[in-house]
Amino acid sequence: MRRNFLKYCAATGLGLSAPLATTQPLIAHDSQETPPYEGLCWLVLNASGGWDTTLLMDPKGSPETNRLYTAEQILQQGQHRFAPTEKHREGGLSNETFFTEFGRDLLVVNGLDYSVNNHSPCSRYMATGKLDSLAYPTFAALVAACQGPDCPLAFLTFGNYSATGNLVAMSRVPYLPSLQRIANADSIEGNPEAPYHDDFALKRLEQAQADRHAALSYSPLLPRSQRAESMLYAAQLNSKTLSRVVPFIPKEIPKQRIAQQAEIALASFKAGVCVSANLSIGQFDSHANNDKDQMKLIPELLEGIAGILHRAEELQIRDRLVLVVQSEMGRTPNYNNGNGKDHWSIGSIMFLGPRIKGDRVIGATTARQFAIGINPHSLQLQPTNGILMRPEHMHLALRQFAAIDQHPFSLKFPLGIPDEQQLQGLWG
Repeated sequence: MRRNFLKYCAATGLGLSAPLATTQPLIAHDSQETPPYEGLCWLVLNASGGWDTTLLMDPKGSPETNRLYTAEQILQQGQHRFAPTEKHREGGLSNETFFTEFGRDLLVVNGLDYSVNNHSPCSRYMATGKLDSLAYPTFAALVAACQGPDCPLAFLTFGNYSATGNLVAMSRVPYLPSLQRIANADSIEGNPEAPYHDDFALKRLEQAQADRHAALSYSPLLPRSQRAESMLYAAQLNSKTLSRVVPFIPKEIPKQRIAQQAEIALASFKAGVCVSANLSIGQFDSHANNDKDQMKLIPELLEGIAGILHRAEELQIRDRLVLVVQSEMGRTPNYNNGNGKDHWSIGSIMFLGPRIKGDRVIGATTARQFAIGINPHSLQLQPTNGILMRPEHMHLALRQFAAIDQHPFSLKFPLGIPDEQQLQGLWG
């Protein structure tokens, strides 16, 4: 009889009303606004398409690998070796300027082995640390779910691979005017000078919502109805909470692609309504005219990073901002017949933020851009019997850095790295 009852429930759609596991209470009792999130803010910036690391942080002097500089022209700032780009860039920020200002705070990992060189699996791999599963969340979504699931815009994404693992809501706010509108949801077109209701009427509405929610919370409802009521009331509270963003929305919309996304994320970080954001700019897939295209895009990327850090200083949140800069692949160590470079499964990643020791470079590649093994305990190069660093090593290290590696959500999505292969002291 019980089996037939469940079968009939499933046939009518009630099979979804009581999930096997839920991480949120079905009833929201708190009638107060969500307090501001004050922890670390995580920003992942993706150079979508595959950057040429030999024109940035992993320079090679052979003419087969690059045609812009010689081995003697490779520059160094502290521990960082980089390609000279001041004379070749088309706008943006040169490597020289970038490493001079930020090298002391920057951690670079070279010789990252992506294992494959197709865009979709590589993007998924770099975003989640898992190559062979579509179920895993991106790190940005995972850390948001672990550290601030009640934030109205806990996980912001502006493109690239953005799976959540059903742990946290994915928020998309494509333009600054959109942020203005949702932050002033009780006003016409987001204009605070044109509210839908006077203050006294709005307070009456809010009280009525609270009274209705309190009454329904203790009514005999199906689990699906309880959860829907709870989510509706939480959305109403979060709508008011989002008004905290308004003072930090710039009056002018920036022209740069990265800045347009970053202003939304940084304003949300400052207001305490967001934990993480996934930013992305594309067109790095330079199968033709590699040098020309990369010298437009890499300087734009570096200018975007500098703008993020300067704006974070203005908002007084740089001491809370962790920045991860990555791409899903590198470019081949040789040019094709169209003066371009094709997909390559070896690349680099950069980190910058509080408690990350800068002016450091971990790992390396050979003259032909093959990854060199390292000792995971000392992080020194170990060409013989060393391990090749892969995205899952980076993700486990990030989970440990964020102190979420033992969180139930993280344990639900294991990365399968043996203890002896875990990177020790990556953050310094």
